[in-house]
Amino acid sequence: MSVSIRIIPCLDVADGRVVKGVNFQNLRDAGNPIELAKYYYESGADELTFLDVNATNENRSTMYDLVTATAEQLFIPLTVGGGVRNVEDVARLLGAGADKVSIASAALSQPNLISEIANRFGSQVLVLSLDAKRGESESGFVATTNGGRISTNIDAIAWIKEAVELGVGEVLVNSIDADGTKNGFDIPMISAAVAASSVPVIASGGAGSAGDFVPAAQAGADAILAASILHNRSVTIGQAKSSLSDAGFETR
Repeated sequence: MSVSIRIIPCLDVADGRVVKGVNFQNLRDAGNPIELAKYYYESGADELTFLDVNATNENRSTMYDLVTATAEQLFIPLTVGGGVRNVEDVARLLGAGADKVSIASAALSQPNLISEIANRFGSQVLVLSLDAKRGESESGFVATTNGGRISTNIDAIAWIKEAVELGVGEVLVNSIDADGTKNGFDIPMISAAVAASSVPVIASGGAGSAGDFVPAAQAGADAILAASILHNRSVTIGQAKSSLSDAGFETR
């Protein structure tokens, strides 16, 4: 296989600390984001994602100083999201040290924002962050907003197609149903997202073992994101990559 599968740790940050819960609920402390970022970089992470999980819900901006401090620890791509509402938010995050910016709730409410960002900075800096779950829609998956707190009647797979046409460079698909459960990735959701997207798809939500990364890759994910199992070190990045390699996938 010619394209390497990327492993991406995710730092969900609230009040300056990394947090993790189950199905986006009951968040608990998981460590210092700057220390974790450095640890993951040194452990072989291909990229890092930093999400300010309360930014949209609390109607405030992402913590730019923390982004800068995190970026200073890394020499791998850093994607930052949370509370991004306009082109200037993207400019500030890129200026603070982010390589890519993810957009979620604001894109759903104002889809043209995708085109505005892509036209100014290029599609390569823009990641659609989609928190989806099962619901009544043609695909069987619906999009949510505000960190998964509010369900919409928007078909998640149709939204992926529209967002790609508008200019996103990657799609991060996070299954709320699987999030934090450690029962494995939502393979039907990943497969549907891959089929709908002409840009790379990042699978997120549900990793419980090194072996869980293989079905996600087999479903077509270009990159795989994990949090809980990496934060508690029950699985290392090296173990995840070894599992993929043993299954015939290239890793970096």
